[in-house]
Amino acid sequence: MISFIISLCMLISPLWPLGENPSLGDPYLIVNKQSNQLGYIENGAVQKIYDVSTGKEETLTPEGEFSITVKAANPYYRKKNIEGGDPANPLGTRWIGFDALETDGRTYGVHGTNDETSIGKYITAGCIRLHNREVEELFSEVPVGAKIWILSSEKTFEELGQEKGILKKVNKP
Repeated sequence: MISFIISLCMLISPLWPLGENPSLGDPYLIVNKQSNQLGYIENGAVQKIYDVSTGKEETLTPEGEFSITVKAANPYYRKKNIEGGDPANPLGTRWIGFDALETDGRTYGVHGTNDETSIGKYITAGCIRLHNREVEELFSEVPVGAKIWILSSEKTFEELGQEKGILKKVNKP
C-alpha cells in the first residue's frame, strides 16, 4: 500500500519526472557565467540574485538546462577524502548536484566553499560555488527535481525567465 501511495505521489508531483519542463511558480535556478551570478526564481518572480564562482576556463562549467538530482548537507569530498563538516572541505556546508553531461549529480553541483574570498571569480573545476550561508538558503528552498539553466548571456534574469516561461510578464509603461 505504501509503495502505491509513493508511486501516486510521484505521478502527480509537478516536478516528476526529472526532465519535465518547469511551470510558472516552480523553483528554478539560472546561472549566468558572464556575470558570475545565480538567480533564484520562484512563484513567477526573481526572488534573489547571488554572486557565484564558475569554471576557471569557460568550458569547465557546462551550459544547458539540467535537473537537480541530489542534495547533501555537509558533503563528503571524495577527491581528497575530506569528511563533511571539516573546515578544509572545499565543498563547504551544502551540495546541490545536477545531471550535467549525463552525470548523476555527484560531479557537477552548486555548493558552498571553505574559501569565501573565491566568490565572484572564474576559479572552479566546473561547479558553481556560493558563500556557505547563501547555499544553505538555496538548499532549503530548491527541491530535488527543480531545474537549473546555465548559460552566458547579456540578458537580465527577468528577460531570461520570461524567455523560459517561468516569470510573470510585466507590462512596461
